Amino acid sequence: MLVKKFSDVEATKISSAVKTTIQVLISPEEAPHFAMRRFTMQPGGSMPLHTNTVEHEQLVLSGRGKVRLGDEVYEVEKDRVLYIPAGLPHSYETIGDEPFVFLCSVPNLEDKVEILG
Repeated sequence: MLVKKFSDVEATKISSAVKTTIQVLISPEEAPHFAMRRFTMQPGGSMPLHTNTVEHEQLVLSGRGKVRLGDEVYEVEKDRVLYIPAGLPHSYETIGDEPFVFLCSVPNLEDKVEILG
C-alpha cells in the first residue's frame, strides 16, 4: 500500500521540454502494472512532438494547454481526460498565464521516446 503527497515527490526538469517538470508519483517499483506521473508546464512551457511505445492516460488538473494528437489539435483544461495510443505523435503547449498540470498513467513496460523534428 502507498500513500503520499505531491509535495513529497521531487520534481525533475525534462531536458527535451521547455519550462516543464515531471514528478513520478507511483513508480514501476511501487506498483506492478502502471506508473503515475504529474507533469507541470509553466506559462510558455512546451513539450516537442514525439512518440512513445506505450499508451498514455491523462487527466488535466489545472491550467490550459494545447495538445497535438496526430493531425488534430485540442485545447484542454481542468477535468479533461485524454487517451494517447502507443506510437501516436503528440505534443503539448501551455495556454495562458497559469501552469498547465496533468496526471499521466502509463503501463510498466519499456518505453522508447522518439522526438520528431
